[in-house]
Order: sequence, then structure tokens, then C-alpha cells
Amino acid sequence: MKVTIVGAGNVGATCADVISYRGIASEVVLLDIKEGFAEGKAMDIMQCATTTGFNTKVSGSTNDYSKTAGSNVVVITSGIPRKPGMTREELIGINAGIVKSVADNVLQHSPDAIIVVVSNPMDTMTYLTLKATGLPKNRIIGMGGALDSSRFKYYLSTALNKPSNDIQGMVIGGHGDTTMIPLTRLASYNGAPVSQFLSQEELDKVAADTMVGGATLTGLLGTSAWYAPGASVAYLVDSILNDQKKMIPCSVMLDGEYGQNDICLGVPCIIGKNGVEEIVDIQLDEKEKELFSKSADAVRSMNDALKSVLA
Repeated sequence: MKVTIVGAGNVGATCADVISYRGIASEVVLLDIKEGFAEGKAMDIMQCATTTGFNTKVSGSTNDYSKTAGSNVVVITSGIPRKPGMTREELIGINAGIVKSVADNVLQHSPDAIIVVVSNPMDTMTYLTLKATGLPKNRIIGMGGALDSSRFKYYLSTALNKPSNDIQGMVIGGHGDTTMIPLTRLASYNGAPVSQFLSQEELDKVAADTMVGGATLTGLLGTSAWYAPGASVAYLVDSILNDQKKMIPCSVMLDGEYGQNDICLGVPCIIGKNGVEEIVDIQLDEKEKELFSKSADAVRSMNDALKSVLA
């Protein structure tokens, strides 16, 4: 199985590293526009093979899409990262042209690939990729919900003082500081609702911390985070390549699901060898439905900015 990662920056390289040492794919190609950058990252990863015991072949390429031919999955991380004080929405104008060009180029060499979109603003870039390529909606997946849910479980584990791996929880809606919806009502600790252990005030704080989780790290690091985003991409790719049928919140095209149409938004999906194999209809309460509708309105307003790119 072959995976191409376009964009060899922090997130792309971390994704390649995790895929390699976990043996998720037999081959990973890193591609970047900066001369020698992807080659250097690939070489650095490959020099870990004997010490970490992996057998994945990792190679790099400077803007030569022919090296990506025959990829089963293509991950698009291209675009500029957020800077302190910058919102994901402000990235639209710059990143839209980059993502569209990347999608066109990779499909020339891997026409059957499933595309995982990471570039921000992620829901809008997922929508752009779907509209620009004309691919079936099961083959275009936005990664954000997997990352947001990971951060949600981290904040829950901190509040509970319990291991993250004992906690279940998910975030739906847009992948933005004001559009994501941490589902505190449905979160659980080893099967027991977290509301048995945390007050409503504590749950509200967990939700608020989750929503600004990315911005918090950007403020601390001076740029976007990369360890958790890269690992979240690898987690999603693993479910595709190994047909694991995991339920992962992903940004996908909605055609009536959750009362929305013609929009890519985060909802729980079954992810397998065909990409999005099912959109899971979880029963939201009235407050959650209202929040989801507001999230959709916000994302849809950003999508309007794509008209010139898609023309």
C-alpha cells in the first residue's frame, strides 16, 4: 500500500513518521515545492529504521508528481500554517489555489486515490477538493474531527485525572475555534457518562478548552501544532488502508444528513477501504442540533469565498 503526503512540513513529516514506525503502509512518498526539503525529511525518517524497527520505504520528491503514481491514499497538508492571531478562515484565499492545484496533479498519477484533506480552513478545503475534482464524495475526507476529538479526550482526561485511552468522546461540526461541537453529553469514561464525575461547569470548561485547543498551541508554539495533527492523519489513513471500519468524526459532503446539504462538515463516519463507507446518524438533542446548524451556517459563509476559485 502506498501513501503520498503533499507538504513535508511539520504535520506532513510527522504523519509520514507515524505511518512508517507503525507499519501502516509499505511505501510513503513525501512531496514538497521546496528544493530538497522532502528528500531530507524522508532521509531523516529512513535513518530511524534500524533503531525503531520499521520496514516502510519513505522517499522524498521536489514537486515531481510522477513519483506519487499509484498511491492508494493522498494526504494534502499543503498551504501556509496559522500564525499567532490568525484564524483558519483567513487562510482561504492563499490555501484554496494551492489545494486545488495539488488535487489536480495527484489525480493525474493516482486516479483511484482516496484524498485526505488537512489544509486549513479544513472544511472549506475539503469542499473545494470535492467540487474541483468531481470525485465521488466517499473519496474526499477532511481530517479535522479526528484531531478535535483527540484534543477533547485529552481535556476530559485532564479534568477527570484518568487515562485518555479510557475515555470516549467526539467532536462534530466545523473544524474551527467557534464552529466545533464537543459532545459532552455523550462522552464516557469506561462506559460511564462523564457527567457522573464532572460538574456542568467543569464540562463547559472542557468544551471551551477543546474549541480553542489549536489556537492555544499556536500561541504557545508560534505556529500550528504538528504531533497530534500528524498522528490523527495517520490514524485515519490506517483505518482506510487496513479496512478497519473505525467510526471517526470526519468532514464529508452532506446530502441531507443532519439536515444539511451541499456542505462538508464534521460528522461520525465509518472509515474503511472505500473511504467514507457510512455516515452515522447519531441522535442529537435540540441544543446540539441548533449548534450544528449554526456551525453549518458559518462554514457555508466561508465556502462562498471559493466562487472565484471554482469558476
